[in-house]
Amino acid sequence: MRLETAFTMDTSSIKYGRGATREIGHDMEELGCRRVMVVTDPGLRESLPVAVTMEALRGRGIDAVLYDGARVEPTDRSFREAIAFAQEGRFDGYVAVGGGSSIDTCKAANLYATHPADFLAYVNPPIGKGLPVPGPLQPMLAVPTTAGTGSETTGTAIFDFLEMGAKTGIASRALRPVRGIIDPDNTRTMPRMVAACTGLDQLTHALESLTALPYHRRPAAEHPRLRPAYQGANPISDIWAARAVEMIARNLVRAVEHPEDDAARGEILLAATYAGIGFGNAGVHLAHGMSYPVSGMVRDYVPEGYPPGHPLVPHGMAVCLNAPAVFRFTGPAAPERHLECARRMGCDVAGARPEEAGEILAGALVEIMRRVGMPNGLAAVGFRPEDVDRLVAGTLPQHRVTKLSPRPAGAEDLRRLFLDSMRLW
Repeated sequence: MRLETAFTMDTSSIKYGRGATREIGHDMEELGCRRVMVVTDPGLRESLPVAVTMEALRGRGIDAVLYDGARVEPTDRSFREAIAFAQEGRFDGYVAVGGGSSIDTCKAANLYATHPADFLAYVNPPIGKGLPVPGPLQPMLAVPTTAGTGSETTGTAIFDFLEMGAKTGIASRALRPVRGIIDPDNTRTMPRMVAACTGLDQLTHALESLTALPYHRRPAAEHPRLRPAYQGANPISDIWAARAVEMIARNLVRAVEHPEDDAARGEILLAATYAGIGFGNAGVHLAHGMSYPVSGMVRDYVPEGYPPGHPLVPHGMAVCLNAPAVFRFTGPAAPERHLECARRMGCDVAGARPEEAGEILAGALVEIMRRVGMPNGLAAVGFRPEDVDRLVAGTLPQHRVTKLSPRPAGAEDLRRLFLDSMRLW
């Protein structure tokens, strides 16, 4: 088997600063856009970030059309609805205002309106065909209002595939927004649990990026054009991800408990972008792969601060509930990396033995989870041991991420990991 010998580094342009959203009309005008689809969700329709965005666009004479149908934790059905709106609207630019759900919905709308195809054509294999995107998309800007997904820097769009009961997605460098508008003013009103879930999502992004299979141990693509966006740990992604771990560990609890702390919120928002640059090129692995069926198989759990009457396990919550068990499992495959992650989270690892690496990192993560009010394992969000076989079945097809685990995980390994994640403390 021929192994990879090269990696690429791609990311979106970033504009950071309080009030940066007010410049979005100028940004889109510079890109030559005159008719723009603005994507958000129903809960943000009347929000200040959306109002500022619409005013800024219209103030530059741009025909801005609001689409507020993005679903929190989007599905293939909600993607299709946004795609239909985009195809009918004949837009030459796109702006997403919201969390990762709105940003990913906007990416999908842009993709299929620009390059129409059967819905599964671009979806990751083995669920979809995984066809390469045939060309560039229309310019897209992303304005995150949560601090976690990093979607403003990545070429992925994740959704629940309803008939399968698990998440999957589309991955292509072509999906990356042209620019992310990182404005701390837009995260001021995040509910506590939303802040906790998105913050832990970005932390696991960074930790999985740092502990992923190195790029030079991954099978080489048959052609440079087919080199995946998620390439494995690499020296450049390591820099961004490592810095993100430090910033999140130092600021997340403060930002959740004191949303008025502009400095802490600003650090967390910037760290989300750092983590996005890291994992957007290196990738994530088992914790994310296991999270997809957890979100897809939710029964009746509704977290505080999320839309009522809409059962869901938020993506960041689903990821972090599995992560401690994952890092105990992957620790022996890359003990130095796991200990370095724990050190950057503030742990004293002097004298730690290699065989302790996974446990030390898992313990550091659990401590933060407890402090920000995460549920105590999968059982606390409605799962039972008898669900594990279905959870495993939903994880096995997630090759895009599971194949980047530094330690291969088969069905029996996944079964044990899910059982170990039922209760965390």
